[in-house]
Amino acid sequence: MKKNSTSIPHSIWPADELRHAEKEAADSLGVTLYELMQRAGQAAFNVAREHYPQATHWLILCGPGNNGGDGYVIARLAIAAGINVTLLALESEKPSPEEASEARNAWLNAGGVIHAVDSVWPENTDLIVDGLLGTGLSQAPRENVAALITRANAHPAPVIALDIPSGLMAQTGATPGAVIQAAHTVTFIALKPGLLTGKARDVVGTLHHDALGLEKWLAGQQTAISRFDASRLAQWLPPRRPTSNKGDHGKLVIVGGDHGTAGAIRMTGEAALRAGAGLVRVLTRIENIPPIVTARPELMVHELTPQSLEESLEWADVVAIGPGLGQKEWGKKALQKVENCRKPMLWDADALNLLAINPDKRHNRILTPHPGEAARLLNCSVAEIESDRLLSAQRLVKRYGGVAVLKGAGTIVACESGALGIIDAGNAGMASGGMGDVLSGIISALLGQKLTPYDAAIAGCVAHGAAADRLAAQYGTRGMLATDLFDTLRRVVNPDVIDVEND
Repeated sequence: MKKNSTSIPHSIWPADELRHAEKEAADSLGVTLYELMQRAGQAAFNVAREHYPQATHWLILCGPGNNGGDGYVIARLAIAAGINVTLLALESEKPSPEEASEARNAWLNAGGVIHAVDSVWPENTDLIVDGLLGTGLSQAPRENVAALITRANAHPAPVIALDIPSGLMAQTGATPGAVIQAAHTVTFIALKPGLLTGKARDVVGTLHHDALGLEKWLAGQQTAISRFDASRLAQWLPPRRPTSNKGDHGKLVIVGGDHGTAGAIRMTGEAALRAGAGLVRVLTRIENIPPIVTARPELMVHELTPQSLEESLEWADVVAIGPGLGQKEWGKKALQKVENCRKPMLWDADALNLLAINPDKRHNRILTPHPGEAARLLNCSVAEIESDRLLSAQRLVKRYGGVAVLKGAGTIVACESGALGIIDAGNAGMASGGMGDVLSGIISALLGQKLTPYDAAIAGCVAHGAAADRLAAQYGTRGMLATDLFDTLRRVVNPDVIDVEND
């Protein structure tokens, strides 16, 4: 999914709250909801004309709600501009909202025609506008709507979705049934979580935003959910003090790397160094020491023993455990020793799988599960995790404390204060082995550089995704390796030296 540059805000509104806020904002500014609808239609019309100036026959699909009302406004603007329009409308037994009815009547008064949804689609249709379902969707689209969605997706003409692609749930990004595959989505007033996580990246296309003139009112409101992208890195990663030394930037101990998994612990260690950790000590199996030291001599690598672990926990500022740890006695004993540490900690991979077996709650710990690990931690299915990723992250925090990082497309970061972050960085190239190990190293390094656990998790995820985005822009997503990130990561975590692109 692409964004329309600087027009995308960093605040995100829960979908149910936004419906109430829209009326409150309109009333406070003396604007009617119908006026907002006309502004929404104009905003979407402008996007359509900008990106498809040669399109001469638009097919507009309208539902019975306000999303359909936006469609009627666009249709009226299009015929006024000399564009041929075919408008298909779904009928409903329930009366339409007042402003949607007003938009419908304005379309008819302008000479527009409303066709039944089973009408034949003109052969020369070269743009489709999706105004079927809005942000109130709570279940899979009904059969008649699903048929229209399927037909639109099969048509060669590009689709512009109004507010949200029909079939995508505004709060969760879940797609319980058929969903529009949009080339562009024009969302109105504020961002909704479902546009940035779950299945959003598969269906939203290029995302555009228009506040419809409510910018000042929105700026005065507080929301618990925020969007974080590469443009925010400078606030967490200021230039270093010229006289600083390695001890000022965090002493990190990383525990893991059972038989056959030296690569995992090595990647975590090197990622921590590339993210600015001052000193990194790795505790692992004795046979892993030569290959790790050979690959990255700056790492201090020792055999994991009860003595070395106890001494390292005393030495370290931050502890990370899990990459390559395994779930056998060797890993279990290490985790039992680490779990009572009061220093900032990060648990990943097999540390999470062991935690799922023996749950406990800690306030000094960051957990970084992928959906499968999250499902084990919450004793549910992966489908349940993915059906509401924000709620799943909140449940992890409630049960285990600290900070939870639910990885995936649109990573969610939650903390005990109630703050929620959606990471708007990263790409499909990151769907390869070792990426999680690298992320653990980055977040742990930032913890050692005095960021709070929540900020370290947010900044680490953004830096991780931004480093991958730089690679994808140069080489594409296929074939990206976790260790490829080390070079671009070094550039990303120095935002004072080079501007980080916010695609």
